[in-house]
Amino acid sequence: MSTTADIHRTYLAILRRELVPALGCTEPIAVAYAAAEAARVLGTSPDHAEIWCSGNIIKNVMGVVVPNTGGLKGVDAAAIAGIIGGDSGLGMQVLETVTAARHAEIRRLLDARFCSTHLIEGEDNLFIIAKVFAGDQTAEVVIRGAHTNIVRVVRSGEVIVDDAGEDDVGESVDAPSPELNVRDILAFADTVALDQIADIISAQIEKNTRIAEEGLRGQYGVCVGRTLLKHCGSDFKTRAKARAAAGSDARMSGCALPVIINSGSGNQGIAVSLPVITYAEDMKVGREELYRALVLSNLIAIHQKTAIGKLSAFCGAVSAACGSGAAITYLSGGDYEEICNTITNTLANVGGIVCDGAKPSCAAKIASAVDAAIMAHHLSVEGKVFSGGEGLVTADVECTIANIGRMASEGMKSTDVEILRLMVGGAR
Repeated sequence: MSTTADIHRTYLAILRRELVPALGCTEPIAVAYAAAEAARVLGTSPDHAEIWCSGNIIKNVMGVVVPNTGGLKGVDAAAIAGIIGGDSGLGMQVLETVTAARHAEIRRLLDARFCSTHLIEGEDNLFIIAKVFAGDQTAEVVIRGAHTNIVRVVRSGEVIVDDAGEDDVGESVDAPSPELNVRDILAFADTVALDQIADIISAQIEKNTRIAEEGLRGQYGVCVGRTLLKHCGSDFKTRAKARAAAGSDARMSGCALPVIINSGSGNQGIAVSLPVITYAEDMKVGREELYRALVLSNLIAIHQKTAIGKLSAFCGAVSAACGSGAAITYLSGGDYEEICNTITNTLANVGGIVCDGAKPSCAAKIASAVDAAIMAHHLSVEGKVFSGGEGLVTADVECTIANIGRMASEGMKSTDVEILRLMVGGAR
């Protein structure tokens, strides 16, 4: 049995692994990272490139603008940007070094079909092979399971890395973590020394707030955040939804500001933090209480995603907003039972939102999920909770989380395949 000290070490390691900065939507960034690393390994300018990837990567790259490319979308654009201007040493911020002077060259290479994209079926949901060629020299980088998890590197037939497992730059490969449960997460949030998590959480507050403010100022996507504030008032719920949506508005449209991600997703990092930050501001909650609430929110979201997987047909905004709702209940003085009830009420409501790729409408899904989480909170503080036996809900919150995870990871596999088929041309 794990001791309290063991659990604390595990939870701190999970937070440090999962809450990392990323510039742009994480799937095109993973492609750019793999391509940039392949070019680095090659050691010379490639004359062409190939990207082979799983359906979930293609799905999440098709509709989102790749940052620092001058508004381009797609796997090829992400790979070319990584090759000609990226720095793989920056991990999920690989495209930070791509300047505006490179935009014309990226577009020229795109038009010249410098890069080709190929679908790999029957592989992990998060799987990328980047191959670059210069004459008779080649380099290949394989990523599996997590956005920067390089498992194989080959240069001109020589295997340099083989089955490396987790890397030290990005987030973890999904794996069941028996230590993650709501009761221990709550105990950890209550007792962790502030100086052990302050740097991670303060970065999440600063970066995610900044991109939300940019989203509310600018014209990004269909301006979900701005529209909510214009037409729906300025109460807490509207502002929480609007700020979270605005952060996604900006990210999905190529804003070159980094966010602190959660479970491999910037949108989830936004949804798990901004509603909590907004509530804390409204209630004039102190720094320590806010930090502890964000620890709870992040870990509740990660707990759900370990069962679901980083990429699936299940919209990750739901698990992230569920974490926010739990943290709002926590900040309002809710106990373990009330926090569990908020989680249950959220999942009972919006557990059916599908992920049909990263794109501007993610902002609207975030707003809907946050709305559901806040309603779940209000029901919980009134002593109301959906009962076990109603759909996937059980009397035990851990079983409910497990049910959602199984439905998302196993039950929705065929849904995922059909979504991809429709997205790439099965229906018009």
